Parts: sequence; structure tokens; C-alpha cells
Amino acid sequence: MLITLVLLFAMADETGFAPLFDGKSLKGWQLVAGHGQGYLVEDGAIVCPVDGGGNLLTDREYGDFILRLEYKLSPGGNNGVGIRTPLNGDAAYMGMEIQVLDDQHALYKGKIKPEQHTASIYDVFPARTGFQKPAGEWNEEEIHVEGRRVKITLNGVVTIDANLDNVHEAAVLKKHPGLTRTRGYLGFLGHNTRVEFRNIRLRELVTK
Repeated sequence: MLITLVLLFAMADETGFAPLFDGKSLKGWQLVAGHGQGYLVEDGAIVCPVDGGGNLLTDREYGDFILRLEYKLSPGGNNGVGIRTPLNGDAAYMGMEIQVLDDQHALYKGKIKPEQHTASIYDVFPARTGFQKPAGEWNEEEIHVEGRRVKITLNGVVTIDANLDNVHEAAVLKKHPGLTRTRGYLGFLGHNTRVEFRNIRLRELVTK
């Protein structure tokens, strides 16, 4: 119980956080490699519609930070949070992607690799599973990126606390050059399924 209370208190501390989304428009964001409708704003949320998607990225780069947001999946929903990504190339490989997926849906359950589950660093580090709420409910996520450490907290539970320097396999490093990046854009990586994001805020960290 004490651990749970500490986690909730830590998540509630908003000191130093600033909104990345005004709840009304896509000001401060840019659509890269978009398709269909791209992204919309509905009821205070950024929405990737079923006939849209692509990469919706911030208009500036970030290095070390703590990002907090809420997301809601539709059944079978598939998206991702891009971190330290460049404007060109596949963000999941040229940067990093934190997976956002309805991984218990029949499309995916039992058919994907451990490192493709929600809150994983896509295709590199697998997350602890079982902490995502069902499709149609809002999830709270925190992405803490500091130096070579990436820590993901989903609904108050740490799913990953990874040291990127622990990746030594030549094939993985070649496939994921983004693991070496120290700065890049943040954003959402949509795949023609409805996924909503709201309460997006960030605290930049000063590199020591």
C-alpha cells in the first residue's frame, strides 16, 4: 500500500511541467509523412482517426525530459509515442518508439513479440505487461528520458527502466540507429486506427 501511495504522489507532482497541447488546435505540432485526415482535435484530445495517421511531431526537438500524457485506444488500436526522432525516416528505428497498442485484441494477442507490447521500446526492450486498461478507457503514461536511461510508467506501474547502453548486439544497433541519438522530436506515430491523446505535458531536464 505504501509503495502504491508513493507512486501516486510522484505522478501527481506537476512542478515544472508545461503543456505541449492547448486542447483546441495543433499549434506547436507538425504532420510528417501523414496520410488521409492525418490528426484531428476533438473534445480536448489529439485524435488519430481510422482514415488518418502518419507522424505528428512537435515543432522543436528535446533531449532529456519527462513526458506525461493520457491515451485511449479503440479496439485493435495501434499507435506509438516517438522520442528523439528525426524528421526523416522511420521514427521507430531512426529514433525510438514507445509502443501504444491494444495488444490483447485478437489481431495481436499471442501473435506479437514481447518487445512489441504496449509500453515497450519498440523492437528493442520488452515491457512488463498486464497494466493497460481495456480499449475505450483512458490510460496514464509517463516517459522519463534522461541520458541513456528510458523509464516508462503506465497507470502507476513501472513497465520498463532501461539502460540503452545495455544494447550490444550489432544487428540491433544497425537496425535501430536512433538508440544513439541524444535529441529529437516527440510525437505520435499512427497506423489508420483510432487512438486519442490528451493532457500532454512535459518537463525538460537539464543535462548534468
